[in-house]
Amino acid sequence: MLKKFYLGGASAANQCEGAYRIEGGGDSVADHVTDGTKDRPRLFTRALAPDLHYPSHHGIDFYHHFRSDIDLLADAGINMFRFSITWARIFPDGRTLNQAGLDHYTAIIDELLRHQIEPLVTISHCDVPYVLAEKGGWANREMIDLYLNYCSVLMHEWKGKVHYWLPFSEINILENGTGDILSGGLLPKKDQPAFAPSASLSRRFQALHHQFLASAQAVMLAHTIDPENRVGCMVAASVMYPLTCAPADVMKTQQMMMRSNYFCGDVLCRGAYPSFAKRMFQEQDITIQTDPYDDVILQNGTADFFSCSYYMSSCVTTEQGHAKAIGNMAQGVANPYIQASDWGWQSDPIGLRYYLNEIYQHYQIPILVAECGVGLPDKVENGTIHDAGRMRAMDEHLAAVREAAADGVDVFGFLFWGLIDLISLSTGQMSKRYGIIYVDEADDGSGSFRRIKKDSFDHFREITESLR
Repeated sequence: MLKKFYLGGASAANQCEGAYRIEGGGDSVADHVTDGTKDRPRLFTRALAPDLHYPSHHGIDFYHHFRSDIDLLADAGINMFRFSITWARIFPDGRTLNQAGLDHYTAIIDELLRHQIEPLVTISHCDVPYVLAEKGGWANREMIDLYLNYCSVLMHEWKGKVHYWLPFSEINILENGTGDILSGGLLPKKDQPAFAPSASLSRRFQALHHQFLASAQAVMLAHTIDPENRVGCMVAASVMYPLTCAPADVMKTQQMMMRSNYFCGDVLCRGAYPSFAKRMFQEQDITIQTDPYDDVILQNGTADFFSCSYYMSSCVTTEQGHAKAIGNMAQGVANPYIQASDWGWQSDPIGLRYYLNEIYQHYQIPILVAECGVGLPDKVENGTIHDAGRMRAMDEHLAAVREAAADGVDVFGFLFWGLIDLISLSTGQMSKRYGIIYVDEADDGSGSFRRIKKDSFDHFREITESLR
């Protein structure tokens, strides 16, 4: 089943779906996050403020456009589409099923299958139901059973239709604090920037421990419901190079790479906390509560495949005075050898090959690049969008995947982020665009929502046709 190579696209409900609270859906934490810019952070607000803009409330209105959007994706030649489920759309209070919400996603899956597109379902992607976050979010162990009930409903409903699942997206963003609010549902007492840490280290790692247990049990549940199911883990790839060859820089780089990638990866793929976790917990005074059988659960629920998002790399140094890296899971400092986008992200295709080799040698299980892309501004000129930069990035990253495969890495798919423009998670903007399909929508949510094929659409279709 993993021998086929998948080339497709990826999305997240809170960035594209819209249709806020329609047909009985409830609030998610993402619905309480405002827009921002590269210079102004997105804010989490406990109450919805009438004078603030909440992009998830409209997204790109994929909720009402999914049939025509999937037609466009099929025309581009994709054979896999990753999308996420809004938990609160199906369980508005975290416990009571909203059949209309479940039916909506069934319709999406049926439409994908009608076009011979493999669905990949992300069960939780920065979409914690708000009512559950108010009760402690993932720091509350009761979340595990609620989540597994949610998983059971999805997996039984779509048995034989969906074979690929991701329990959590970028689970390691909770580890470094950027995911405290959106991924962990760890609500601050007051309004604050959405990607700033909101919890103590112990509370954060307690929440992460609960997600580890939920993920492991989701793997076991999926295999029980349908032996054909394949369940992966998904982390935000954190690629870091030493800024200099000074031993202190090299040592610090190794430590940061291990914590950023292998702390979560080892638990999810090997079924146990890594050897360095004990010292890390001791030095940072991290204490978590565990149950006697937690170790057994983790050992019995390891992932079938490893997946990651990849956007950029950065450098690490012990020296002071260097410009900080900017971007997804950004840590360390900027790399003087790599140019940055308008939003400061340093796209590094070679880093993807490096990362795939590192991960495969560590875990020796199949790998899927579950999202990768570059955010660029687009300009409509006489009804067309010329986006040579996006096509270049597309070619370079696909070449890196091919090289990794030639190196011996078992990489079975590559999913471009978006393919259809959507709301940027980091800034809440539409003007930071990733897709090969343009959506006529401004940062404030206004526009016709018309879809327009960019030059990169035809380029991507040529690539998919060459693989048939």
